[in-house]
Amino acid sequence: MKNLNLNYLKTFVTVVEYGSFSAAADRLRLTQPAVSLQIRQLERSLGARLIERVGRVGKATPAGEELLEHAVHIDAAVAAATEAVGRRSAEGAGRVRIGTGATACIFLLPPLLKELRQAFPNLEITVTTGNTADIVKAIEENVLDVGLVTLPVSGRSLEITPVMDDEFMLIAPVDMALPDRVTPATLATRPVLLFEPGGNTRKIADAWFSHGGVQLQPIMSLGSVEAIKELVGAGLGCAILPGLAVRNLRSDDIKVHVLQPKLQRQLASVIRHDKRLHAGLAHILRSFRHLASTATGGSCAAPVPESVGHRATCH
Repeated sequence: MKNLNLNYLKTFVTVVEYGSFSAAADRLRLTQPAVSLQIRQLERSLGARLIERVGRVGKATPAGEELLEHAVHIDAAVAAATEAVGRRSAEGAGRVRIGTGATACIFLLPPLLKELRQAFPNLEITVTTGNTADIVKAIEENVLDVGLVTLPVSGRSLEITPVMDDEFMLIAPVDMALPDRVTPATLATRPVLLFEPGGNTRKIADAWFSHGGVQLQPIMSLGSVEAIKELVGAGLGCAILPGLAVRNLRSDDIKVHVLQPKLQRQLASVIRHDKRLHAGLAHILRSFRHLASTATGGSCAAPVPESVGHRATCH
């Protein structure tokens, strides 16, 4: 493609179609010397004479005839590519790669993704779950487009917008004797299940115990909120879970308790400063900031802007 300038190709086709450099110049709104120069440069790049004069008429040489046959297909391919790109842009098509934690994926994303699919049926959507550090690293490396993660998060290349507070609750078997408000000291003598180490959610829980003067050793650490709830329901112990995970809990085997002092995490949307936003990606960012507060009845931790900021372009 570096040897074939599409503008020069169009000029060549026009010269052959109209039979002269001057007529082609009028058609293309160029000067005749400019047309002549483009033809010479095209011939030089392809290494062949493309036009010869027969009297006052410019006609294609045998090499030019070969190029004309391909020019039709080239023009059609370029038109199809331009139309496809324009259609995807207009329809919000393209790709959105979302990263989030397992809890948000299960309890927050489904209605959001349903709305996104209805608004942009041609959008390719992928969702990756993991801990905050891994999600943020993938966003920085442009492996993921946007994340919904647990703070704290830092990164000079990132736009970080807090979107909601999610209060932790304790779930316990109904026959476990516990006060309505549970302190770290209360749990020091109880069997406790926690999220697996490494993620911000586990760090927040560990800090809560530490501030309460308790160095807790959980009886089990798991990466699945649903597995934790099943084990609590089976009577193996109690567990600290994000409010998102228990807001619609319906179980005769589990009781929900409030933690004292209050324990909560803050969720935030994360995206690169320089990320270009097509319509689908802009929509998911707005949805994060709007649906997060309405999904739990929680409070938004920051104003909800319409776009990421002046460093990202929405189109």
